[in-house]
Amino acid sequence: MIRELTQIADIKEVLAAEAEVFVVFDRNVEWVAREMPWPLLGIETSEALKTLESVQEICRWLMESGASRGALLLAVGGGITTDMAGFAASIYKRGIRYANLPTTLLAQVDAAIGGKTGVNLDGYKNMLGAFRMPEVTFLCADVLRSLPERELKAGLAELLKSFLLSDAEAYSAALRGVTQELIAKAAQIKAGIVERDPFENGERAKLNLGHTFGHAIEHASTGTIAHGEAVAMGIILAARLGESLGISEKGLAARLGADFQSVGLPTESPYPLEALQEAMAKDKKALGGGKVKFVIPVRPGEVVFHEMNPYDLHLDTK
Repeated sequence: MIRELTQIADIKEVLAAEAEVFVVFDRNVEWVAREMPWPLLGIETSEALKTLESVQEICRWLMESGASRGALLLAVGGGITTDMAGFAASIYKRGIRYANLPTTLLAQVDAAIGGKTGVNLDGYKNMLGAFRMPEVTFLCADVLRSLPERELKAGLAELLKSFLLSDAEAYSAALRGVTQELIAKAAQIKAGIVERDPFENGERAKLNLGHTFGHAIEHASTGTIAHGEAVAMGIILAARLGESLGISEKGLAARLGADFQSVGLPTESPYPLEALQEAMAKDKKALGGGKVKFVIPVRPGEVVFHEMNPYDLHLDTK
């Protein structure tokens, strides 16, 4: 469930009936968490720290704080925070409830919605995790006011991705400027897909547009390229692949590239295809027989699946 808040303080009234609330927050947004009247745990967040050990620390804190199986864990932060807190909630005492207050644009439109929780393993994205749906994801425009420009742009990539799946009109509108209405619309697109396909047995895989290439780019960068930036590059590569296969509209990659550049998103992978293939083959979504399911944009508002071995790709990534 998605619930919009007018201001941060409203969350206290929404959760007033909860007997036990515990808050895990990214230390970068301590100013948000300090408005909460419940026990607080601040954590450092980075892809390098998104590990099973960090999740154990959250669980240890819950145990030492006396959290029962009836507790609610509230995650306050970006996608790394909501992923780790959600995973901790899924395993602590065999599962407690959790909720998200995402504080980045990327988390508001994507990472904090849908119940995918997890951590990285040996540098590979989200290789350990579980499906565990949050009780609610709160959307609050106020928490975005301190977000650095680079993080806003990274979130914009995921927002545009959502509209590329099914809403060409909203895609065009987002290129002219992001509004709270568009953020809510993108969040609802993902929530609707997740509701219809909670365990990614079909339609939900569309949400991986740009992610197969993107995760490989992130892995190669060892954390220097942000997730949203890598997804933007990955979408362009997916469009190039689609054109080479005769699936995408001719000229789509160039059009999307121009669109992304107009809003300040990167479009060119700094790595050759050979540097990405192994990571794509090891992606957690890889299929049997060495194949990977690529999400190919046909045109804005429409995507299709195409399965192939990443080592069979012949594509200029630079």
